[in-house]
Amino acid sequence: MDQTDKRIIEELGLNSRITMKELGERVHLTGPAAATRVEKLEDQGIIEGYGVQVNHAKMGCYTYAFLNIYIKETSHQPYLEFTREKKGYVLNNYKISGDGCYLLESRFPSNEALNEFLVELNEYANYKLSIVLDKTL
Repeated sequence: MDQTDKRIIEELGLNSRITMKELGERVHLTGPAAATRVEKLEDQGIIEGYGVQVNHAKMGCYTYAFLNIYIKETSHQPYLEFTREKKGYVLNNYKISGDGCYLLESRFPSNEALNEFLVELNEYANYKLSIVLDKTL
């Protein structure tokens, strides 16, 4: 992977819907050459997919929270099944080292929905809750 490939990844990270012609212009290649590079990066597994950034607040999910999860039992399966059942609220569930077993990233339409989720979660794990107030970047 060279500097051009890194620039291609950077540009696609900013706008994955960019045309190959425009991408090529930004990285000093022709459109077909840029498309070939992108295809090669996909084939190598460097580019795994493309995504959409969603404004969750405009979709009705106003409460953004991170929870440090502390599993009570040796088996994590009941907790993991719970998070799969609640996938509408769960954005990411990271297994972590250090303080806690998991870091759960989540969105809720209201504090009431968050509270209901926490009551159910407490059957499977203890937690420390952090609510996001603002994003600085």
